[in-house]
Amino acid sequence: MLVVHVHVQVKPDCLEAFRTATLDNARNSVQEPGIARFDVCQHTEDPTRFVLVEIYRSSEAPAAHKETAHYARWRDTVAPMMAVPRTSVKYANVFPSDEAF
Repeated sequence: MLVVHVHVQVKPDCLEAFRTATLDNARNSVQEPGIARFDVCQHTEDPTRFVLVEIYRSSEAPAAHKETAHYARWRDTVAPMMAVPRTSVKYANVFPSDEAF
């Protein structure tokens, strides 16, 4: 399992459009066989900050995800909405084990 946290800061005037585009991407992403989970989290004190928590079943799954039409649509739609470039941090899953997914 590979866990990726994507950190995003959105321009304040783009919040609703970002949420709409991101929820569409998330709903499609969880249909991919390589994705075990895809969470969209919004900061409680600064609503312009989001973390996308993407849990992949294999190290190859992120590349497959980035080849999908819904990812390309999301990437192109939200690019001008970013206050700063998005960043990501990769983690190896320790618990629960792969069998739980």
